[in-house]
Amino acid sequence: MKRLRIDSRSLSVQMIFSFILLALLTAATVGIPSILLIGNQFDRQAWALVEQGARTSQTLYSIRRSGIIDLSLLIAQRPTLRQLLLEGDYKSLPNYLISLMRGAGLDMVLVCDSDEGTIAEVGEVFPLIACKVIDDPGYYIFAGEERQTVQLLSAGPIGTGLEELGHVIVGWTLDDKFAREMRDETGLEHTVLVDGRLVATSLSIEKDKFTEVARTLVSPTIAGEGTHTMFNLDGVPYYATRLHVNGDRLEAEVSLAVGEITTNRRQLIWALAGIILLVVAVGSSFGVYLSRRIGGTLAGLSEAAEAFSRGDLDTPVNVGTSVREVSLVAHALDGARSDLRYTLDQLMNEKAWSDHLLEAIVEGIMTLDEGGRITFFSLGAEQITGWSAEEVLDRSCDNFFLPLDVSESFRELIPSPGQRRKIMVELADGKQATLAITGARLAPSEVGEAEVVLVFRDISEEEAVHRLLGHFMANVSHEFRTPLSALAASIELLIDQTSDFSPSEIHELLNSLHLGILGLQTLVDNLLESASIETGHFRVSTRQADLAEIIGEAASMMQPLLDKHEQRLVVELPAAIPVVLADPKRTVQVLVNLLSNANKFGPDQSEIFVGATVSDGWVRVVVADRGPGVSPGRRKSVFFRFSHLEPGADENQYGAGLGLSVVKAIIEAHGGDVGIDDLPEGGCMFWFTLPLVSGQ
Repeated sequence: MKRLRIDSRSLSVQMIFSFILLALLTAATVGIPSILLIGNQFDRQAWALVEQGARTSQTLYSIRRSGIIDLSLLIAQRPTLRQLLLEGDYKSLPNYLISLMRGAGLDMVLVCDSDEGTIAEVGEVFPLIACKVIDDPGYYIFAGEERQTVQLLSAGPIGTGLEELGHVIVGWTLDDKFAREMRDETGLEHTVLVDGRLVATSLSIEKDKFTEVARTLVSPTIAGEGTHTMFNLDGVPYYATRLHVNGDRLEAEVSLAVGEITTNRRQLIWALAGIILLVVAVGSSFGVYLSRRIGGTLAGLSEAAEAFSRGDLDTPVNVGTSVREVSLVAHALDGARSDLRYTLDQLMNEKAWSDHLLEAIVEGIMTLDEGGRITFFSLGAEQITGWSAEEVLDRSCDNFFLPLDVSESFRELIPSPGQRRKIMVELADGKQATLAITGARLAPSEVGEAEVVLVFRDISEEEAVHRLLGHFMANVSHEFRTPLSALAASIELLIDQTSDFSPSEIHELLNSLHLGILGLQTLVDNLLESASIETGHFRVSTRQADLAEIIGEAASMMQPLLDKHEQRLVVELPAAIPVVLADPKRTVQVLVNLLSNANKFGPDQSEIFVGATVSDGWVRVVVADRGPGVSPGRRKSVFFRFSHLEPGADENQYGAGLGLSVVKAIIEAHGGDVGIDDLPEGGCMFWFTLPLVSGQ
């Protein structure tokens, strides 16, 4: 027969023997049953005291009721009281009643006449008490504005034997003083309740917080008959029971502070627990013997585990032990160390590669948890929004990404995975930006909670360009359509009705044709110059040019338009006409654009001023009108492409938004400056500078 061999070196075998011995020693003790028995006995004694206090309180309430009846009859038969009533001395009556009330220890005395009218009252008489209310002596409940009050009342007749003078109502108020008196007589804390709400108590507790005290219903097998509860007040435990005083509404609760009882029980339990610990200590000594045999090897494994937690994965696990299981654990731990070292190196390489990749991406990347809190914020996201990762991490995205022109929050606007959405938000510096956002989930939806990754980029400039191009195309179409329609109408009239027109009418039609062609020519020149500037092919060919000739040519071209609006061109030049180093054709174009704006925005029958001054090798040419001017906030932007002088002006005054940008490009190509100033008497003045020929 094969014998069963037990390996005494096995850790499990050694621990099994230790626990068996400890279990036998612990089971041999009688501490636990003794503790349970003692605790139950203490509880029964405490509840017996509570029940005895309840019975005593019930008796005291009956005695109080009998006492108030006797007092009401005794006071009603006082000769002095009858004498005062017979003499009608109602002024002396209150003082006499006060002395009676204090001598009898009452809280109120009310004297009523035979018609149930009030003659005098002293003490705490409630408005709800009427001379006809008290029919039977007993406990009466009065509901006040803030709290309810209970009074023990009794009435006694006042008579002389021949006639009845009225009756006396006396009463005790069941207040905190009454509760303390009941506590002194019963030795238990006393509380008066109406409909479960506190009226008076000997406990140190605010009345409005009495109902907040947590109560536990006690099993009748422990506490005896009746309803018994336990509660804790200011760290002191209480056993309590309630009794009905007068019907179901008025109740009294007697409670016993069991703190001292609990302390005695706890001391006895600790004494028994000490015995148990002593027994356990005997068994533990054998466990210590075993732990010493394997403690060294386990300490070595613990040190190796601590080294792992500190990140030391290079030191091999080498623990010498005679316990086979511990040796196997050490070998497995060393193998796990090698595998973890390799895996960690792989992860660090992948993380470094991912970090470099994220830093190289110009788009913003952020991840959100299920609560919408930001868990990752890339460098690109910081550059786009202006917020740093430290500011936004672990905070809700709705605190930083504030959508504009919509009522939804940012989380509600996040696109579904694989979708793209444009959202206009306010950035850290208060500027507005349009973000193109795409979303994805970092885990399949069936997994449950998964983070959402958002990739976004700032497309504000693209959106602005789209809007500007659309506006530009609309304006260009308008600029071409209006003069072309006028040209077509004038030509049609000349073709069909030339013989019917007088020479002046024909001249007027031809002048209209000329104005339309002039406007189209200016628009085409600006379009060509703008395209040349955009493609980088824009150049100027400077030479010596007479400034007067340049101004004269521009004025000649604009004269028909000036005549149309009855505007007068005033030119003021220095006595010595300056000779400039400029491209005459393009300089004429500059003046034509400025005069065209003055013609559009200047009022009819007004003056347009053109002047020039010479200073430090430069000539400064100005074009001024009496129009509405340009607001200070728009003076820099009017020289940009697709910008207009006045956004609120009539559409007929809109141009293509290229004229002033062409002016700026031409003047800066000459090395000069361009700008705009206000006129003191109203209107605005555009100016530009050109270099003079050397020697002037």
